[in-house]
Amino acid sequence: MTDAVFAHRTVLLDEAVAALAVQPDGVYVDCTFGRGGHSRLILQQLGPQGRLIAFDKDPEAIAVATALAAEDPRFSIVHNGFAHFASELDALGVQQINGVLMDLGISSPQIDDGRRGFSFRFDAPLDMRMDTTRGQTAAQWLASADEADIAEVIKTYGEERFARKIAAAIVAQRLEQPLETTRELAVLVGKNVRTREQGQDPATRTFQAIRIFINRELDELKDVLPQTISRLTQGGRLAVISFHSLEDRIVKNFVRDASTTDTLPSWVPVRACDIAEAAVKPVGKAVRASEAEVSANPRARSAIMRIAERTGGQWQGGV
Repeated sequence: MTDAVFAHRTVLLDEAVAALAVQPDGVYVDCTFGRGGHSRLILQQLGPQGRLIAFDKDPEAIAVATALAAEDPRFSIVHNGFAHFASELDALGVQQINGVLMDLGISSPQIDDGRRGFSFRFDAPLDMRMDTTRGQTAAQWLASADEADIAEVIKTYGEERFARKIAAAIVAQRLEQPLETTRELAVLVGKNVRTREQGQDPATRTFQAIRIFINRELDELKDVLPQTISRLTQGGRLAVISFHSLEDRIVKNFVRDASTTDTLPSWVPVRACDIAEAAVKPVGKAVRASEAEVSANPRARSAIMRIAERTGGQWQGGV
C-alpha cells in the first residue's frame, strides 16, 4: 500500500511550526516524523546551516524520512522512540537545540492501513505495534497477561467503565481460542459494553488503551519531556500536540511544574531579583484546530497544543 492510499493530513501544521519561532541557523527536533508534514515546513524555514533531526518508530515512516534525508543534508532520521531523545542526540553529537515539536498519538496512515491492527474497522492481525520490527504484539500480550493487568490497562488508558468485564471475557475466550484478529476483539468487547456513547463504537476505548500500553505511549511521553528541557537553549521552544486527555494532562502538569518556582511566605523579606527563575515559561494559551481545519479533517477535533519556552533559569529536572 502507498501513502497515496493512506493520505495523512498534518494537524495544526502552520500553528505548530510557528510556535517554534524557527531560526534559520537553528537546530530542531521533530519527535514524531509521521509522514513529514511538520518536518518539511520546518526545513522550508531553515537556512543552509540549519539542522533538523526527526524520530519515529514506524518502519513505513522511516522509509519516507530516509528518502527525505537523501535529498536534504540538513535532515536526519532516528529509527527509535523519543524516550531515547538524549542518548540519540549524544550519538549525533548534538548537545543544544533551539526547538522541539511533538505530534503525539497515532497517524492517519497507521489507522487506515488495516494490516497494522490499530483499527476495529478492519479485520486484521491484532498487532498494534508502531514499530513492527520489535516488541510484543497486542495478541501476544492478551494471550498471556493476567486478568487484573488487562483490566487495569483498559481502565487506566481507555477510561473504560466496563474494563473488568471485558478483561474477564478476554481471559475466558483465550481458554478456548486466543484472540488473534481485530474483529475478534471488537466483537468480544461489543458484547461486554452495556451502554454505548453516541457515535462511538463500543470497542473504541479498549483499542485505544491496548495501543497506548503496547507502545508505552504515556510512559515515553513522561520520559522525554525532561530530556527536551535539558537540551533547549534559552529562548528555545517546546510545542506538544496531544489528542486525548491523558496525554494533555501529562504535558499540562509538566509545563506547570517546570514553570513554577519555590514560593515563599509573603512576610519573608526577599528581593524579586533574588528569587530563582523557573526553567520554562508557558507561551500563550492552549491552541486548538480551527473550525475550517476540523471541517476538512475531523481527526483534528481533539487536538490541543501547548507551548513552553526555555528561560535562563536553572533546570533541576535532570537528564
